[in-house]
Amino acid sequence: MSPFAILGGLALGVVIGVISGTVGIGGGALLIPALVYFYGMTQIRAQGTSLATLLLPIGFFAFWTYYKAGHADLKLAMLLSVGFALGGWLGGNWAQHLSETALRRGFAALLLVLAAKLAFSR
Repeated sequence: MSPFAILGGLALGVVIGVISGTVGIGGGALLIPALVYFYGMTQIRAQGTSLATLLLPIGFFAFWTYYKAGHADLKLAMLLSVGFALGGWLGGNWAQHLSETALRRGFAALLLVLAAKLAFSR
């Protein structure tokens, strides 16, 4: 990996980390498109790389700040984590059988639906 790619990756991580920590979104909504467009990754490789960032305690410090301020439900988060683990395993297996086009279009559709819901809900 070139020095430019390394510095770019660190900078991208900081920017996405700040945005994720500020607005509480999962970094994948930002990281996956960035990996596809800036690093030329395929959709499935970008998804796998994004998931790898979750293996480290990336969100821990942002979570801890919210938790200390009384803005996080730890019990619910633990329950959701169990569901995420099962769903992640199922989704990861399913993704291996989908085409690049299906993955990219499905991801784009999800982002559009979420954006519309957020923009037009009370």
